[in-house]
Amino acid sequence: MPRASQSQTGPLTRVLRLRLKDKHAAALREKSYWVNMVWNYCNDLSFKVWERERRFMSGYDFAKYTKGAGKAGIPLHSQTIQAISEEFAARRKQSKKLKLRWRVSEDARGRWYINISVKVGRPAASRMERSIGIDLGLKDFASTSDGEVIDAQHIYRDAEARLAAAQRAGKKKIVRNIHAKTANKRRDFNHKLSARLVVGHGAIFVGNVNAGALAKTRMAKSVSDAGWSQFRTMLSYKCDSAGVWFDEVHEAYSTQDCSACFARSGPKGLQDLGVREWTCLECGEHHHRDVNAAKNILRRGRATLVVGIPVL
Repeated sequence: MPRASQSQTGPLTRVLRLRLKDKHAAALREKSYWVNMVWNYCNDLSFKVWERERRFMSGYDFAKYTKGAGKAGIPLHSQTIQAISEEFAARRKQSKKLKLRWRVSEDARGRWYINISVKVGRPAASRMERSIGIDLGLKDFASTSDGEVIDAQHIYRDAEARLAAAQRAGKKKIVRNIHAKTANKRRDFNHKLSARLVVGHGAIFVGNVNAGALAKTRMAKSVSDAGWSQFRTMLSYKCDSAGVWFDEVHEAYSTQDCSACFARSGPKGLQDLGVREWTCLECGEHHHRDVNAAKNILRRGRATLVVGIPVL
């Protein structure tokens, strides 16, 4: 049986995202402005002290400089200003974000949320024995070793004309709304697909296609529109939550290798990207390009397990 995860133990961390009422948005935006003012003041003061004395300031040091800020016109409670100063000092010392149990955030459309981190128990390893390989693509979003081909959504492409028109007209609010809606649609698609794939499987293997490298080519818009990285992230944590083994498999030559006899006789290079089906010259097996790649990804993934998982 596959392990629940490759290296993680202990409880899982989950984030509860609660939307705050819109009537509070103006007040939160104003508070955010003044919090940033205090933060930037601490940053500027810290830089000057470092330049002069070559030392980092502590929260106690900042308190001496921020005392009486309320009387100077900053509409924040003294304890809030103190908390900002102490957090700045802690982050400066650690050079990273503190692990807080909650954060407040604002999205592109001006809606506010409070995000609360909670610990939940880790599930037992899945008892399902079916395993599946997944090949990610552009013409089709994904193909599985079971033969399923999942259509690409083209979410950004569908909104591109409306987005361009809004940008030309200088309608910033509409532009923000279009970006937010496309992001929500992509997130919804990836959530539902990853959740469906986790059900009924004990192990899932996906190709490690390099989205960053492809984003620098003429296929950049299509790669960004596909949302591969987000999908793999969702698939990974959903597998972890369900006790399903997940791994990203090196996919080099997965398209060219015959999944039946392993001969490297498939379409090669950019010139053969349009070849969707092919027949192996060695064994005569006929293949769908991406389904064949998914089968090879499954085979390579299973080879990494200490105990093999039969494909049912």
